[in-house]
Amino acid sequence: MSRVYNFSAGPSMLPEAVLQKAAAEMMDYQGSGQSVMEMSHRSKVFMDVYQEAQALWREVMGIPENYKVLFLQGGASSQFAAVPMNLMVKSGKADYVLSGQFSTKAYKEAARYGDVKAVASSKEDNFSHIPALDPKEFRPDADYFHICMNNTIYGTVWHQLPDTGSVPLVADISSCILSKPIDVSKFGLLYAGAQKNVAPAGLTIVIVREDLLGEPMECTPTMFNYKTMAENDSMYNTPPCWPIYICKLVLEWIKNDIGGLEKMEERNVRKAQLLYDFLDSSSLFKGCADKADRSIMNVTFVTGDKDLDAKFVKESTDAGFVNLKGHRSVGGMRASIYNAMPEEGVAKLVEFMKKFELENK
Repeated sequence: MSRVYNFSAGPSMLPEAVLQKAAAEMMDYQGSGQSVMEMSHRSKVFMDVYQEAQALWREVMGIPENYKVLFLQGGASSQFAAVPMNLMVKSGKADYVLSGQFSTKAYKEAARYGDVKAVASSKEDNFSHIPALDPKEFRPDADYFHICMNNTIYGTVWHQLPDTGSVPLVADISSCILSKPIDVSKFGLLYAGAQKNVAPAGLTIVIVREDLLGEPMECTPTMFNYKTMAENDSMYNTPPCWPIYICKLVLEWIKNDIGGLEKMEERNVRKAQLLYDFLDSSSLFKGCADKADRSIMNVTFVTGDKDLDAKFVKESTDAGFVNLKGHRSVGGMRASIYNAMPEEGVAKLVEFMKKFELENK
């Protein structure tokens, strides 16, 4: 069976070169006589994998020395609680921008632990854009300011970061991590689930500035304590070994095959532009996100007819373009074109959409 073009929002496709290397090393990793799936996380062989992955993160993302890279579990959603438990410990206040479902979930979870304020929201427009900000609403004594940088469900992204002054900026970057260069020094903390651009589900990455690794709330479970995890090199318990190994391979692919994050961004912009150019010229399909805030990772679109949307999803699936059905809160279709999606996949999708449009005028 030939491989399909997988447009899933996550877990998503991985680079074929990574899958092939992992397959070749499945039974015997570098002469160890065992798979990474089954070796001890404290063995020298795996510690080499771990250390290489750590070094690659720092190199590829340009992470400053005063930041820790944590390999955790529980998905990005676990950080909805971990962030306030660890950071909302001085004033007990935090500001959140509601730009989609996940930022809203993060806001509601944080509200269980302190004084949390929604400083802006685009909910009234079904999160079709990044909300306008009024700096007067920002609280200068907040312990942190939280955003979700790329909104997977709605296909929007922050192109310009809010100026939060001395208040640490925290961002969920699950669906845009490693898609382009990012200035880590502008953030106090970044977190992401791995299953979109990094590795299989099971690994959560937290990049946190060292001065924020203080004492968390007393109610904080040990497994959510950033300081404990940092002091134990993410090995307080058994880490997600296989996803860490795959993330190492993905980082090697970005560095060696793609040429780094600048080249990755160029590639991702080309893919997204190809699809958006068609949507803007189409008489049948229409993009959902405001043009000014369009994501290069998640492209949402509709025909305006639910039955026609369903027909498109079925026929596209039959043609080998899978997981294009949009989230229920938006409807229509969503093409998640993460790093591993080849340009050829987007080009062929556009060809199919043109054909569908001609047949369904």
